[in-house]
Amino acid sequence: MKISMIGPFGFHPNKTMYSRALPLAKSLVARGHEVRLFMPPWHTPQEADRRWDEKGVSIRYVSLSGGTIGITQRLVSEATGWQPDVVHSFKPKAYSGLAAWWLWQTRRNQIRLIMDSDDWEGAGGWNDKNPYSPIQKRFFAWQEQWGMTHCHHLTVASRALETIGLSMGIPQNQLLYCPNGAGFDGVHPVASDAWYQARASVREKLRVGQRPLLLLYSRLFEFDTQRLVAILQQVKTAVPDLKILSIGSGLFADEADALRRQFTTANLLDSVIDAGWLEPADLVDYLAAADVGIYLMEDSLLNRTKCPVKLADMIRAGLPVVGEMVGQVSEYIDNGSNGYLYPTGQTEAISSGICRLLQDETLRHQQAAAAQKQADRFDWAKRAAELEAVYQGKPA
Repeated sequence: MKISMIGPFGFHPNKTMYSRALPLAKSLVARGHEVRLFMPPWHTPQEADRRWDEKGVSIRYVSLSGGTIGITQRLVSEATGWQPDVVHSFKPKAYSGLAAWWLWQTRRNQIRLIMDSDDWEGAGGWNDKNPYSPIQKRFFAWQEQWGMTHCHHLTVASRALETIGLSMGIPQNQLLYCPNGAGFDGVHPVASDAWYQARASVREKLRVGQRPLLLLYSRLFEFDTQRLVAILQQVKTAVPDLKILSIGSGLFADEADALRRQFTTANLLDSVIDAGWLEPADLVDYLAAADVGIYLMEDSLLNRTKCPVKLADMIRAGLPVVGEMVGQVSEYIDNGSNGYLYPTGQTEAISSGICRLLQDETLRHQQAAAAQKQADRFDWAKRAAELEAVYQGKPA
């Protein structure tokens, strides 16, 4: 088949197209299909009008001339100009939402239109988090609900979004649960020579030696950072030589700055190693270098509907994770098998779970191996096989 995928933005700094659309596209190419991605790189305008290829996937950053109408028209024109069988729109929002609206009005009898939702954008979702104007909030909320209900098939990244789709009246056979897999290619099996070598290399670089290493891999907006600090203080008390590896950066600069101040006040800053943003090729080894991961989530609509690639990354790398049972977290962590799950806010229980893993190497290795097995459930190749059927018009 010939498949066009369109997105509302490019690969950076937002990650939906890079961590969700691109892995699906690569897996579909491996199954013999031709896939092209079309995106307006408005975050990185210097890359506009660029073309390149990644593992057989043709990628196109369209020109940004002509304003909103011009960009939308160009997305539609280029995505349909090579006469695809399917157009898969990622996010019913902004440019991709406008392009999907245009296609539904003019081409729905010629091309199958698939809509993908991987977040909740309206009230209780990103509209409450981002500094949009009132007009933008109303428009994005309308786009989301219109786009999810005006397509031949809807793909969703979370069980919560699946429930919302069903509540909108979308038939079950027109809705596909399509959770995220890891955002990188290739892993080392736990306890293999390559896994031990990768761990040793990164730990030497970080100068942590044999000290317990706890991973914090988050954009920070999902939880109250004061609660994180309280948990880390308790863990540090029980495990005095603890080191905390922080990977990535906060979604908003003030959140990252606030956390740094909180670490300083709690006398934790000297225990923190800030690795910052890492290239995907380096990420898997850094994740494997840690002993245990922590994944906190407040119980909010935004968190219930999201499907965290970071958590998928952690278990794929073979990392036991202690998390809070909100939304998709419960799909990725099998309590007692590849980590521990607790209701949101149980600070002492979460701290105890982390300490138990940090202090028991045998248990940690057992759960690390189980984490990689759990990650197999979310392999992109499996999602591509399910999507192939949807693209062909078969029920989900």
